Amino acid sequence: MSAQKTPFDLQHFLSTRTETVNRALEQFLPPEKTRPATIHKAMRYSIFAGGKRMRPALCLAAAQACGGSEKDALPLACAVECIHTYSLVHDDLPAMDNDDFRRGKPTNHKVFGEGIAVLAGDALLTHAFEIIAQSKSGPRYPREKMVLELAKASGSLQLIAGQVADLEAEGKKISEAELKFIHERKTSALLCCSVRLGGMSANCTPAQLAALTDFGYHVGLAFQVIDDILDVTQTSEQLGKTAGKDAAVQKATYPAIVGLEKSRQIAAKLTDKAFAALKAFKGRAAALEALAQYLLQRDK
Repeated sequence: MSAQKTPFDLQHFLSTRTETVNRALEQFLPPEKTRPATIHKAMRYSIFAGGKRMRPALCLAAAQACGGSEKDALPLACAVECIHTYSLVHDDLPAMDNDDFRRGKPTNHKVFGEGIAVLAGDALLTHAFEIIAQSKSGPRYPREKMVLELAKASGSLQLIAGQVADLEAEGKKISEAELKFIHERKTSALLCCSVRLGGMSANCTPAQLAALTDFGYHVGLAFQVIDDILDVTQTSEQLGKTAGKDAAVQKATYPAIVGLEKSRQIAAKLTDKAFAALKAFKGRAAALEALAQYLLQRDK
């Protein structure tokens, strides 16, 4: 493995950043009792369902690697988390992946009903842009450029494109290239956007942004390949969601298309490329490196 061991305290970084992001989200989202209370309860149910805040953490870590401030990156980190959570709420719906559990808890539609779950996802998506519109403009990256960055990553050419292609691939035999298309958009796009936005908040150089893009792309793709592997090799208790669901609905996954061993080889190559991209920061990206190790060296 090309990553070097560092004394970086990842657990401290994650716990403190999770607290910071949760406090900020608490302020950014309407209070639970704000009328109509049902929608705000549903939004908060999913946003505070115990997620690890990996995308916000990556955003904050990227800002740190580029010498920026956490305060400037925080609205961007929260906006990304709202997009991510909305996508999960909608993914879990019966019309999509039809999942009953997420992060070990009943999914939004199981608690609030399908109609409210759809609207809660819509509200989180919309609110993400309300939050990012309050971010600080910089010399290289004015606010509208960061809004455009998030809009592109979450729109019909990226995040939604991946979900559409994923739905259309169910029960069909697709190629490895078609599966890569799905993963690049459904998972990699938002992870890549997270680190790019962190860099932008720090007024990063074009070279730094290119390195962050390279890193985010490979982390996102490797993460999803590993997710496919874990769905085959781990239990529902270990995953916090229904294991074996992909195979049961004939969902396109790397193990289904290329086999488990080749999937592990692909994940290893992508992981190496992600770590290699961080060399451009010459040791200043300890948090990003530790986060990548955490995401990519799960039990495969």
